[in-house]
Amino acid sequence: MVFSSQVFVFYFLPIALAVYFSVSALYPRMRNLSLALLGYVFYGWSNPLFIVLMFGTTAIDWLASLVVAHDDWRLWARARPAPALAPGTPRSRLQHGAIVVSVVSNLLVLGFFKYFNFGIDNYNALVRGLGFEGAAWVGVLHVVLPLGISFYTFQSLSYTIDVYRGHARALDRFVDFSCFVSMFPHLVAGPILQFSFLSGQLTGRSLTVDKFARGVALFSLGMGKKVLLANPCGKIADTVFTAPSAHALDAWYGAVAYAFQIYFDFSGYSDMAIGLGLMLGFVFAKNFDSPYRSRSITEFWRRWHISLSTWLRDYLYIPLGGNRRGPVRTYVNLILTMLLGGLWHGASWNFLVWGGLHGGCLAVERALAGRGALAGRGRRWGAPPIQWMATFLVVLVGWVFFRAASLPDAVAYLRTMAGLTTTSEAADLLRGLVYKPYYVGTFVLAAVVVWSAPQAWDFTRRLTWPRACASLAVLWLALVVLFTQAYNPFIYFIF
Repeated sequence: MVFSSQVFVFYFLPIALAVYFSVSALYPRMRNLSLALLGYVFYGWSNPLFIVLMFGTTAIDWLASLVVAHDDWRLWARARPAPALAPGTPRSRLQHGAIVVSVVSNLLVLGFFKYFNFGIDNYNALVRGLGFEGAAWVGVLHVVLPLGISFYTFQSLSYTIDVYRGHARALDRFVDFSCFVSMFPHLVAGPILQFSFLSGQLTGRSLTVDKFARGVALFSLGMGKKVLLANPCGKIADTVFTAPSAHALDAWYGAVAYAFQIYFDFSGYSDMAIGLGLMLGFVFAKNFDSPYRSRSITEFWRRWHISLSTWLRDYLYIPLGGNRRGPVRTYVNLILTMLLGGLWHGASWNFLVWGGLHGGCLAVERALAGRGALAGRGRRWGAPPIQWMATFLVVLVGWVFFRAASLPDAVAYLRTMAGLTTTSEAADLLRGLVYKPYYVGTFVLAAVVVWSAPQAWDFTRRLTWPRACASLAVLWLALVVLFTQAYNPFIYFIF
């Protein structure tokens, strides 16, 4: 189930809000339980077996956090709330073992479901290429990727790590932690909420009219981004990327359309998630901040999918050593972090190349900054417009690897963009499909919004009546269009 669906908007959401507010009014201590159960219903809508997996990893992390907090495996003997551990103090072998169990179990589950098929495919290709056909894997096992496993695994890991580091107090009630993991607004596509940021809100939050109104406005604008902009741009991108032949200009048109699609698709979903959280009394952090206005890749990752880049920084880059072990180790840490971040997005060489591209650019920018080449507001290597164009070009090349079905397809598409391929009559037919007035108009509108419009997060911070009415008008138009659209994919739904 996705937010931009008729089932969610007209059935699940009204029922969920009615249940949650009724329980909050009559039985306040049970509102986390009601929210956790609603999350399990939402998550298990497509496949109820996914619930068992999420419940299991949730239980392991909760038990591990209690062992860490009490430094005692006899959980039934605890007679006091979990203490807050002092950051920086030595941990016992038992505490260390508990955090290892949590991290390893989460990574094993994520690795098996996400990378098993990828590993088998590459193993078979290798042994067959070496002439050992008989050594190929011929089993019938084919692993199905559970929805949103990358998001809730990272989120659950942040809890046990924060408790171990002493940045958060362990939750005594399993219901509270289960609510944190299974809360449906952020369950399948984030934002990836760090527990230390949300811990206080799990046990104490307020339901106010202002929060609810802003939440509705954010949800409305997010729905508009998704249905009115992302879907048409996605149709352009899909048509061009799957075409047997295309002119260079059309390839650029398709690549930029995909850049618009993935931005409005994901930022729109994040806006809807943050809006739903506000309706339920939670305040989530901002997840996008006009990333295509960045003037460097470093700035891009401060603006794009902020919750993921923050998670990678706090739980991967800094533990690897960050920038504390000299410049060479810093560059290695940046590249390694982005390679793993690319692999997090999917089991494909394309994602690995995409992560390596961004990691390499981050390392180069860090090296140039260290030598003073980026000082003086960038005047030494180009004016701001040149910086912006160069950054967007790098991001665009990266999106080609992100979108293409395979590594050879990505290289072939880049060759087409560079005008290094010959075209056939199919290329002329393609133009008749993607340059219809509706698609061109949407493409232009998307560009205006990307580079001129305020962020939905900022637009709704001071919600006046005109802004509220404009947001509801966008929602109404998006719902009308939703009834007529047969094309309604969600890129991050499979991550």
